[in-house]
Amino acid sequence: MDDTLRELRINIGWSQKILSEKSGVDRGTISRVEKGAKIGAVKAKALADALSLAYGREIRPLDIKDLSIE
Repeated sequence: MDDTLRELRINIGWSQKILSEKSGVDRGTISRVEKGAKIGAVKAKALADALSLAYGREIRPLDIKDLSIE
């Protein structure tokens, strides 16, 4: 997959707030991650799982371009 977290989020019409609500990851964390900050594996999986449900297909954390997992 060649989409960043931001691109995946925007492509389904979600704001950072909506992604935060769906994933349980703080909106501030999402903002920082979209700007290149690292994210823990558990939170990265939560983001990927929320996006997977929205897209109707599996999206793994490693599928998200430029997602820096610590």
